[in-house]
Amino acid sequence: AVGDTARISVVLYDASGAQLDLPVFFFSSNRRRLAVSRDGKVTALRGGDYLIRGRMRGGPPDLRIEVPVTVAFPPLEEITITPGGERFFAGASVRHRAHVIDVTGAERSELDIRWSTSDPTVATVDRMGVFTAHRPGDVILRAFTEGLTGEHHYEVVPSPVRTLALDVSAEGARTGDVIHATAVALDAAGRRVDDAPISYTLFQYPDDSIVAQIPGAEIDQDGRFVAYKPGSYTIVALTAGLVAQHSIAITQRDVVQEVETIGHGPVRDVHTSDLWVWQGVDGRDYAATGTWSANGAAYFWDVTDAANPKLIDSIVVDARTVNDVKVSEDGSICVISREGASNRKNGLVILDCTDPHHVQVLARFDDQLTGGVHNVFIYRNHIYAVNNGRKFDVINIEDPRNPRRVGSFELDAPGHGLHDVWVVDGIAYTSNWSEGVVLIDVGNGVAGGSPSHPVKIAQYKDYRGATHAAFPYRSSTGKFYVIMGDEIGAGNNGPQVNGRDDPSTPERMAGYFHFVDFTDPLHPEEVARYEVPEAGSHNLWVEGDKLYAAFYNGGLRVVDISGELKGNLTYQNREVAKFMAYDPDGFIRNGVMTWGPQPYKGNIFIAEHYSGLWAVRLKPRASVTP
Repeated sequence: AVGDTARISVVLYDASGAQLDLPVFFFSSNRRRLAVSRDGKVTALRGGDYLIRGRMRGGPPDLRIEVPVTVAFPPLEEITITPGGERFFAGASVRHRAHVIDVTGAERSELDIRWSTSDPTVATVDRMGVFTAHRPGDVILRAFTEGLTGEHHYEVVPSPVRTLALDVSAEGARTGDVIHATAVALDAAGRRVDDAPISYTLFQYPDDSIVAQIPGAEIDQDGRFVAYKPGSYTIVALTAGLVAQHSIAITQRDVVQEVETIGHGPVRDVHTSDLWVWQGVDGRDYAATGTWSANGAAYFWDVTDAANPKLIDSIVVDARTVNDVKVSEDGSICVISREGASNRKNGLVILDCTDPHHVQVLARFDDQLTGGVHNVFIYRNHIYAVNNGRKFDVINIEDPRNPRRVGSFELDAPGHGLHDVWVVDGIAYTSNWSEGVVLIDVGNGVAGGSPSHPVKIAQYKDYRGATHAAFPYRSSTGKFYVIMGDEIGAGNNGPQVNGRDDPSTPERMAGYFHFVDFTDPLHPEEVARYEVPEAGSHNLWVEGDKLYAAFYNGGLRVVDISGELKGNLTYQNREVAKFMAYDPDGFIRNGVMTWGPQPYKGNIFIAEHYSGLWAVRLKPRASVTP
């Protein structure tokens, strides 16, 4: 049942029947609905049928187990109907939605909803919830499912609207630009009728002769229009028998730039993880890169000449994976994360990188971090460390040889998880898988928070359960966005060996970047996405009005995110450039698995999982002189 817990135990045997002492890690087919810890503790969060998958570490790659789990759906509690209001105008039609809530407070979206009205002569409703008023009178709109009924009462009145006008924020724009349409309803005395039910739609005349393409544009019921193709479009507003329309012209967005390879610092014997590029205290430019499922090494590079990255030092700690590397604002302290330590203490290591040619260990910190640190961030003499994928701890490093924990933050939600933390202007942005992105005051002051007393500001949940990275972006429009990145594994790209994925081929990933408008932090709204259909998103960076996005097997993508954002940015001609880091001598030959980007001093540095550190550059756009 929802709220119940259980534990899976697995016994491993070799071919002779002897028991093996090897770890098995567990994964859920839907982390938002059925949580499972890596050691097999299962927590039921939502009803449904799921799979728990177990995978052995240190043994044959094809030795796996699947456990089916059924969680009973809890009883339903209520149905609410939106939009609301007290009166409705005869002759108007508006689609309504039913929101079904169970006794746990969860919304059930998979149920079949049936609709009816108490008096079909006053108003009718179709099977999709489109409510149409025919004549004045009282009427009740009803939604039914599984023995539960929701009701909303309307008084249908004659429409007072006598004129309908349509204003638009621009007569023309480029693909991807948002135009705001505002319908103004007036009564016979010229007064505004603010509760007039307005519906928006489009007539589309895109400049495209290809059959079966995506729609040329879209408009929502708040009047926000965005086009995917150049052409002519007519925005239409309707209410109670009245129509207003306005035509606009859309031209092609032209932002494409060429990208050129500048330099390559090869790492071909192990997998590369994350990177950080900074200006050292000596004024030269440096980079640090981690390693994944290897020997616990971190590498330090001189990238002052980006065309010739030079490996200048390395350090090896007790770990299999150094997933993350970060450097302090003054360039003197580096912190690296540890996972898979032989003594299972894990934690993190604090380094003096004042001289990146001779990096020195200042301290190791593993107190209560034995479950592993996957990601870290340094901000104003504090390290924010992801603790065992559940919470972040705040570690004071004013004296870096004697670090001390001063605070922590953990969500109060069943089955919650935490993957990443990023701190900007005293606000921590945490990526929490099914719990989405959470904004936490750790010194900004907006909610009275501090490093020792983190305070939650706002949250946007992700029903997909895949929020892996987040980055804040304040647009020149005044809008404030948080870009949420998915991480979803989708298997290997190519051939199989003995019926299993071939480990010599790159893994295929899925997921995309979600743009959530946090301008009103109490009412965040997901407004746009950017996706590469054949690949999956990983880490990201924003500088100026460009998104630098790592798409694993889809390489680096640079995206124009200027202006207000809406819709699917992929089809709005916003992609500036892409780069695929093919290395014939890489860990996987010519395998592309772009881990993370960082724009820095006109170059873009990239951590490539199979081939190390790369530097590329966008070429200036050619100017045409008439």
